[in-house]
Amino acid sequence: MKIVNSLKTLKQRDKGCRVIRRKGRVYVINKQNPRFKARQG
Repeated sequence: MKIVNSLKTLKQRDKGCRVIRRKGRVYVINKQNPRFKARQG
């Protein structure tokens, strides 16, 4: 999982990427290709 300051570019890397808020943190998850996971720093 990458930890980045901004998720703006990461959510456009793959068409399966979704931006989701969990426990006050913002995540990018991708069910089809889990290597695109990221968390906002």
